Amino acid sequence: MTQTAPYAIRIQKTGGPEVLEVQAMEPRAPGAGEALVRQTAVGLNFIDTYHRSGLYPLKLPVTLGSEAAGVVEAVGEGVSDVKPGDRVAYLAGGTYATHYTGPAASMVKLPEFVSDEEGAAIMLKGLTAWMLLFEIRPVQPGDTALIWAPVGGVGSILTPWAAHLGARVIGVTSSQEKAEKAKALGAAEVAVGYDGVAAKVRELNGGKGVDIAFDSVGRISAEGSLGSLKPRGWFITYGNASGPVDPIPPSRLAQGGSLVMTRPGVFNFIQAPGALARGAGLVFDALKAGVFKADIGQRFTLKDAAEAHKALESGKTTGATILQP
Repeated sequence: MTQTAPYAIRIQKTGGPEVLEVQAMEPRAPGAGEALVRQTAVGLNFIDTYHRSGLYPLKLPVTLGSEAAGVVEAVGEGVSDVKPGDRVAYLAGGTYATHYTGPAASMVKLPEFVSDEEGAAIMLKGLTAWMLLFEIRPVQPGDTALIWAPVGGVGSILTPWAAHLGARVIGVTSSQEKAEKAKALGAAEVAVGYDGVAAKVRELNGGKGVDIAFDSVGRISAEGSLGSLKPRGWFITYGNASGPVDPIPPSRLAQGGSLVMTRPGVFNFIQAPGALARGAGLVFDALKAGVFKADIGQRFTLKDAAEAHKALESGKTTGATILQP
């Protein structure tokens, strides 16, 4: 197989980064309602590591990946929204590849001011931030929001966007260096370290609890989030960077003062007609207005996906990571 021949990154079994394999592939011609895309940039996300490890089981063997961007090469019968030559981005399974064939309805045409890399970097993360800020418990001016990992892939979009909407953001991160970056992104206060978070947050918030906790860390952060909330506050747990959250009895929510807990997934929020276009439109508008940037912190070749996974899981990445086919 030559360097330019079509290939995909697949797994035959779950496990560590070493299970990622480069395999030759034959791009599939688009069927009715589909488009074939030559991919130019693939986004790396924590959910990819959950699929690889088996935390979120998939039928094996499988091509990993959940977002990408590229140029449409061909369209199937009945497709009119996109055409060959269009630059598009999308959320989809199986994007760790040089080519992707899938539903054209799930593809969003990229505006001129959004590059392919930016499109791949912000589709999943940007739509996740949109879901968190607008669709679950809409953030209002005057809210106080706790954001874990405020300079990570989603956090680097969520933090400035929440602040732009008028929320007072308190971040929780692992180092002073990341704390400074979180403040540059719009966090009013930052708690450093994952021990005693609830006490730190209340101290930073005049002794009061926060309205919403946006928690992408999971197992080690859940109790810190719950303890940081004011009565009737929202615990939005949307990631498992430290592992899945242990079961939480309903009585714990009552003890916190009638707390609300939800575990959202972005794909459930873009299924309704028009939802994807609405969400992507808000993401692109905010990007154009400078509310946030497509913060691409690092790039790897797609064939080095295993190294990218290692960097992501070790906490050594900031912002978004792009895999280059």
